[in-house]
Amino acid sequence: MTAVASLEESLEESWIAPELQLSDPTYEAAPRASLLERIIVPLINDKRDVPFVKLALAMTLMVIPFAAYLFIPGHFRWWLGVAYLAFTFLVFVDRCILMLHNTSHRPLFKSKVLNLYIPWVLGPFFGESPETYYAHHLGMHHAENNLAKDLSSTMRYQRDSFLAFLHYWGTFMLTTAARLPLYLQRHGKSRLARRMLIGELLFLVACGVGLYLSFWPTFTVFVAPWLAVRFLMMWGNWGQHAFLDRERPDRPHTNSITCINSRYNRRCFNDGYHIGHHLMAARHWTDLPGELQKNQARYAKEGAIVFEGIDFFMVSLFLFLKRHDWLADRYVQLGGERKSKQEIILLLKDRLRPFAS
Repeated sequence: MTAVASLEESLEESWIAPELQLSDPTYEAAPRASLLERIIVPLINDKRDVPFVKLALAMTLMVIPFAAYLFIPGHFRWWLGVAYLAFTFLVFVDRCILMLHNTSHRPLFKSKVLNLYIPWVLGPFFGESPETYYAHHLGMHHAENNLAKDLSSTMRYQRDSFLAFLHYWGTFMLTTAARLPLYLQRHGKSRLARRMLIGELLFLVACGVGLYLSFWPTFTVFVAPWLAVRFLMMWGNWGQHAFLDRERPDRPHTNSITCINSRYNRRCFNDGYHIGHHLMAARHWTDLPGELQKNQARYAKEGAIVFEGIDFFMVSLFLFLKRHDWLADRYVQLGGERKSKQEIILLLKDRLRPFAS
C-alpha cells in the first residue's frame, strides 16, 4: 500500500460528519409583542403557535369571502373557478393541512369550542372533511406506525413504482372511509369512530346537496379540493415512509425520513422532520430542528435517512422517475462510515423493497 493510499484510508476511517447547520424555523420571542399578539396569546395554549391564529384569520378573511362570491347566483365563471383553486392551492392549502396536523396533536386554543374552528369551518374549504384527519392520523396512523395494520402502510409496495402508488392511493380512496371506523371500533375508540363518521357523512351529504343546487361552485370550492388533497396527502405519506429497514421496520429512525433546510419546512411548520415527529408526536414544531441537532450521532448510528433541500413530495417524484441518483445527491451524511454515491444509491434501493404480506 502506498503512503497516499494509506493516508486516504486513515482519513476515511477517521471521518467525522460536521454538525448539521439548519435554516429551518425555530422559536425566537419578539422583543415586543404586537397588539394582535397581545390579544391572541391569552386565548391559546402555547404562545409559539401565534402563527396558526394569524394563518386562520388570513384564510377566513380571504378564502371564505371568495368562495361565498362563487355561490352568488349568476356570478360563477369558469375562469373565476380556476383563479379560486389556484389561489387556495398556491397560497394556503399546504399550510392549512399542516396547521391542522399540528393543532390536532397539540390543541391550539384553551377553549374546546374554538378548537372546532379549524377542522369544522376551515378544513372543508381545503379538502379536509371534519374529524377524518384526526381519526386517521392520531387514532390509527401513529398507533400503528406504518406497520402492517396501518391502513396507509407502505410496507407491501415497491416504493419507487408509480403503478404501485396508484394502487395505494386507489385503495385509500375506495376503502378507508369504511375500514377506518371499523379499525377504531375494534381498538376501543368507538367515540372517535362516531366523530369520524359524522364528519365524513355530513361533508358528503352537504356536497351532494350542493352539487344538485349549484354544481360548479360546489365542485370548485369543496369537491375538487377534497379529491386533490387526498391524492396529495397519500403522495406525501408515500415519501415519508418510502425507505424502510427490513430488519427494523418498527423503528422511527428507519421507517421514516427527515428533510431539512427546505422551503417546505419554512412554509409548513417543519413538517419535514418526520423522524422526530414519530419519535414524539406531541413535540412542538419549533423544537424539531434542535432535536435533530442534539441527536445527530444517534440518527447516524440508527441509520436514519435525511435529505437536504427537498421535501416529501419531491422524494416521491424522484422515486417515480427512478432518479435514485438525485436522491443520493441530497442525502445527508450524518456520521459513521462515509458512503460513496453508489453506496448511498444501493442503500436507498434496498430500503424500497416490498415486505412479504
